[in-house]
Amino acid sequence: MPGQQLFQPNPPPDPSQLDDALLQWSVKLDTKNFLSPDELKSIQMFRRAADYIAAAMIFLKDNVLVEKDLSFDNIKPRLLGHWGTCPGLVMAYAHLNRIIRKTGLDALYVVGPGHGAPAILSCLWLEDSLSNFLPEYSRDMKGLSQLISGFSVPGGFPSHINAETPGAIHEGGELGYALSVSFGAVMDKPDLVVCCVVGDGEAETGPTATAWHGYKYIDPAESGAVLPIVHVNGFKISERTIYGTMDDKELTALFTGYGYQARIVDELEDIDNDLAASMEWALGEIKKIQTAARSGNPIVKPRWPVLILRTPKGWSGPKQFHGEYIEGSFHSHQVPLPNAKHDTEELQALQSWLTSYKPNELFDGSGVPVEDVLKIVPPEAAKRLGQKPESYKGYAPLDVPNWRDFCVEKGTQESCMKVTGRLLKEVVKRNAQSFRIFSPDELVSNKLDAVLDESNRNFQWDIASRNKGGRVVEILSEHTCQGMLQGYTLTGRVGLFPSYEAFLGIVHTMMVQYAKFAKMAAETPWRKDIGSLNYLETSTWTRQEHNGFSHQNPSFIGAVLNLKARSARVYLPPDANCFLSTMAHCLRAKNYVNLMVGSKQPTPVWLSREEADKHCIAGASVWKFASVDDGVDPDVVLVGIGVEVTFEVIAAAALLRKLVPQLRVRVVNVTDLMILAAHGTHPHALTEAAFDTLFTKDKPVHFNYHGYPLELKGLLFGRPLLDRVSIGGYIEEGTTTSPFDMMLCNQTSRFHVATAAVQSGALQNPKVAVAAHEVESYLKHLAQKEKDHIMAHGQDSPGIFDTPRFE
Repeated sequence: MPGQQLFQPNPPPDPSQLDDALLQWSVKLDTKNFLSPDELKSIQMFRRAADYIAAAMIFLKDNVLVEKDLSFDNIKPRLLGHWGTCPGLVMAYAHLNRIIRKTGLDALYVVGPGHGAPAILSCLWLEDSLSNFLPEYSRDMKGLSQLISGFSVPGGFPSHINAETPGAIHEGGELGYALSVSFGAVMDKPDLVVCCVVGDGEAETGPTATAWHGYKYIDPAESGAVLPIVHVNGFKISERTIYGTMDDKELTALFTGYGYQARIVDELEDIDNDLAASMEWALGEIKKIQTAARSGNPIVKPRWPVLILRTPKGWSGPKQFHGEYIEGSFHSHQVPLPNAKHDTEELQALQSWLTSYKPNELFDGSGVPVEDVLKIVPPEAAKRLGQKPESYKGYAPLDVPNWRDFCVEKGTQESCMKVTGRLLKEVVKRNAQSFRIFSPDELVSNKLDAVLDESNRNFQWDIASRNKGGRVVEILSEHTCQGMLQGYTLTGRVGLFPSYEAFLGIVHTMMVQYAKFAKMAAETPWRKDIGSLNYLETSTWTRQEHNGFSHQNPSFIGAVLNLKARSARVYLPPDANCFLSTMAHCLRAKNYVNLMVGSKQPTPVWLSREEADKHCIAGASVWKFASVDDGVDPDVVLVGIGVEVTFEVIAAAALLRKLVPQLRVRVVNVTDLMILAAHGTHPHALTEAAFDTLFTKDKPVHFNYHGYPLELKGLLFGRPLLDRVSIGGYIEEGTTTSPFDMMLCNQTSRFHVATAAVQSGALQNPKVAVAAHEVESYLKHLAQKEKDHIMAHGQDSPGIFDTPRFE
């Protein structure tokens, strides 16, 4: 294997020889005259036209082809946009078009620099993809004027790529995720290549650094490929980039270490021939790897290609102004001439810049691009980067088995995750090319390991699982899992993200960015449905006493609650059968962000399959078996939301039967958290009448809630008579201790629930009031006794989690 001498431990290599060896890793090609004269001319004219439109979009509100001298009136009142990255994005787009036209390649274009919207929109207009979805952007003067004048103004395209941008499956508003999204998009799409541009600013993020390993989870026998282009233009908003300060040897060493073959593209005087040859080489390498795998003779640890594209930032823009360099510096990052609306010199510089592209050679008198500009555009609309069906209408529903077939017997104890794992095993079996699990934590740890009976982990650098079509991707990077899940979902498939509860917050902002994309997609008529983003949150704080305080954090619930009501769905099924119903529902649902919270430890199965079905459809119900007189005419309502805290509510109800039989208790369980929202604020919210039938009109209600009490207060805000409500929940107390001590520390134990019931019940029932102080004191005594036992023995009292009995 070339370059293996680098890794011999003895003797240590001579530094000068090492430099030479590293340079050998950088792929060398003969690129001179690679393109025919016609191809070269067409690519260069397409680039000039797209660069011109991109620049004009940032500045002009009319006179869009500069057919007369610019005036201040031609300039937009507010200049928004990012020019610096545009020439590089246009260049990659143009060359990808040439390849598609020549070979029929199926490709998507994912852009890491999300603020490069002018570049992408200009290319979309030139290839006539915009008008396919938005007729007002016709490929003529009227459409061109609409595009240029309407960019980054109210009612027009925003300054960043988003769901309104044809062909887009990644927004890029928050940097770091383009590469992982691309790897997710090509999974189970064997003919698809995603060309992913990673900006050298984005390359400084941790998520991007980890995502470079994504190809190690791509089986070339069943999936497509990602062609990364690292665009090194040297600067971010006001500083040098790390990659921009690295020479070719350093970049080659870095990507060689990642496992890639690197090709440096930097021949500025002949950049188009250089990039064209490099792209064809890269696609040839991809074909070799895929052909070997699909013929049954896979290459062991194949080295996939990566292109390092070096161009000046803001290339072809103003060279310098007011004594400062613009092209090739951070000054070109956003608006190179920010005072063109008011400053005569800057206005003249803008005119010189725009006319340097010679727009009269690129567009005819009707604003239509001339033939030479369009020669590289693929003739078949469905092959164009802006019209690939995978980007906007690829969704196909899963074949989800009947969850009732996996239910367990009421009255037993079962792990929600163990039972759900058996359901997921069948989902995997039935949906071998359209369902994947992206897991930063081991499925075995989270008790979902039944899936592995049907499917391997898909880790291509592990000989045990290579080329076996595994449905499970396990990588200890929440960011990479989230990015892959997004790419997989937005190209028409369905995925699941199971995780330890405490660490889902790592992808909080990624999830929010995705939800914003999904919101805009739902409001964009030509975009079709997508599968829901499904999170399974387990290893929860209630049973993370062994891993300590760092592993005790249910805050991701609040992150989902903050989303638009049309997107947010939060479920806390109380037992295994309810979890089965919930999982089956979420895998079939579309356009949502679903969060399912459950326990991996064995807990009681409270409901039969029939009861679980009705309970989950309703979102909440009165649990008559734990209530006094089936819950009729209660003094107090006790509500459990979450597996373990519901157990404590039922244990409290049983305890109250013995200690204060005069107290009339109704027990309610809520499995769909969104029903509690004020009527009209969420599609699942209960009407006032339905709310009253569950929680009464005016009786005290105590919630024992799995998450932060403040979240529940926010949901309930707007409901009448909230002064009757009290809430117990996670209050940031914990350590390495015992499971029941976690309940005690956070005041969610049966003793705390029972105390709240007695205190509020005493206000309703004189017979309870008489004994209230005595009972409350005794409950505090019992709680302290349990605490003392835990401290003395290092474990909970025997039988503390036995299923409560109601006699």
